[in-house]
Amino acid sequence: MASTFITRTPSSNGATTKATWSVWVKRGKTDASEQLFFASSDSNNKMIFRFNADATIDVRNKVGGSFPLDIETNRKFRDTSAWYHFVLKFDTTQATSSDRFKMYVNGVQETSFSTETYPSQNANLSMNQTNDQLWVGAEYGSGSYFDGLITHAHWTDGYAYDASTFGETDSTSGIWKPKTAP
Repeated sequence: MASTFITRTPSSNGATTKATWSVWVKRGKTDASEQLFFASSDSNNKMIFRFNADATIDVRNKVGGSFPLDIETNRKFRDTSAWYHFVLKFDTTQATSSDRFKMYVNGVQETSFSTETYPSQNANLSMNQTNDQLWVGAEYGSGSYFDGLITHAHWTDGYAYDASTFGETDSTSGIWKPKTAP
């Protein structure tokens, strides 16, 4: 079982309405819930990005005990030989609710969700503040670690970018690949 992760506690408050998380991952197993990104200041305020035990993706933002952002994919991510590029784009300033959060997988926007709840306009996300610990590859105190590889992880504070900022289609192979200098 993997038990390697990185943490960061912001030294100053960052943006809470716009952010982007871009990461390339390769799964090591598919039979357990595994954290890719976790941010929390306490049990009532946290941001979760994880693989569920059924191989779906779950993105949840818990604020004050409720979940104004709760997204779970219908798509299952079971291929342990493939690299997946995930981009989570947060922009709660948008007027249309479904534009306040977008998920891209290998450059294509994911639109099929079994659970689909979006935050209200201008809502603050539960992350990126001085009291929030950010964890990549684990959930604080749970023993839930990501078993696989993580690379090209980028966090943008105050900017909501599309997947094309971080990846591009190779003109020869047609395969989605990382940009070396996004």
